[in-house]
Amino acid sequence: MTHFIARPAVGQCLIAALLACAVSGCMTTHAVDSTQRPSTWAQPVANAGLHNLHRVTPTLWRSSLPDAQGFAAADALGIRTIVNLRPMPDTVPGSPRATLEHIPVWTWHVTDGEILDFLRIASDPARQPMLVHCQHGADRTGVMIAAYRVVVQDWSKEDAIREMQRGGYGYHAIWTNLPRVIRRLDVAKMRARLHSVQSP
Repeated sequence: MTHFIARPAVGQCLIAALLACAVSGCMTTHAVDSTQRPSTWAQPVANAGLHNLHRVTPTLWRSSLPDAQGFAAADALGIRTIVNLRPMPDTVPGSPRATLEHIPVWTWHVTDGEILDFLRIASDPARQPMLVHCQHGADRTGVMIAAYRVVVQDWSKEDAIREMQRGGYGYHAIWTNLPRVIRRLDVAKMRARLHSVQSP
C-alpha cells in the first residue's frame, strides 16, 4: 500500500511553496457563514481527542493528524480504518483497533493513482467506518474528499471544490493547484478504474 513516487523538480516545487507561504502567511480561505452552510457538507463534530473533526458521511470522517488521544478517540467512534495522507507514516502509540493505511501525498503534486488508492479504501464497506487525515485535515484531505464527492457521490466538480475551500476545514489559499486536480479529473475513467479494482 505504501508507495513512494519520484517527483520531478520536487525540490523546486517545495521551495516555491515555502516562499509563497512565507509571503502569504499560509492564509486560509474564509469559510461560508454557518447559516449559509449546506447541510450536505461534512459536519463539524466537537471531539477533545480529534481536532478539525468532521463527519463526511455516516461511514467517512476527516480530521487533522491524530496524536495518542486522537487514536483513542477514533477507537471510541468505532473507526475501522485510518488513512494517513502525509508523506511520513503515523507513529502510533499503543495498538489501536483500526487498520492503518498510508498513501503518501505531496500537496503540490496529487496524482490520479493516489486518488484511486484513496477511493478504493473509502468505498470498501469492509473498511468502514474510516477516518482520513493529513497534517491539518485541510488540503490533502480536502482534495481526496472532493474527489470522493465527485466520483462516488456524483457531485458537480464546482460544488466539491466549493466545499473543499469554503467548508471551514482550514483550506490554505496557497494550494491553487488542488482545484485544478478536481477540475481535470476524468470522472468516468476514474469510476471505471475504481470498479475494475473492486471487482474480483
